[in-house]
Amino acid sequence: MGEITLLARLENLERVYKFINQELSHVKYHPSKKLELELALEEVYVNIVRYAYQDEGKIQIKSQLKENPLQITIQFIDQGIPYNPLENKDPERSLKIENKKKGGWGIYLIKKFMDQVDYAYRNGCNILTLQKTL
Repeated sequence: MGEITLLARLENLERVYKFINQELSHVKYHPSKKLELELALEEVYVNIVRYAYQDEGKIQIKSQLKENPLQITIQFIDQGIPYNPLENKDPERSLKIENKKKGGWGIYLIKKFMDQVDYAYRNGCNILTLQKTL
């Protein structure tokens, strides 16, 4: 299991990519799975940076890799404002682009790209858990 704690700043996004790539460096998986995983991680991380804290805070990221089938579990833990992104309704996809409301698309993509997404609020922490079979 790997773990990293970062200040919730946009400039640390590259460190998130490096952390996950290091966690996956010894396994083989399809490049499209990597792209989906990175897009979902970016959405989660950026949302926490932008919305979780009024001032500065930290984000803890934990990863666990399982084999047979190859699956990664990633947890984002923050002590920001309690927020369950899974309570949001999915955006209306059938509308023309000019009629679509802003917001909600990142959460929608996270749910589409990941096999499972869970949220819990425990001990003053938001815990968002993502699972993906690689």
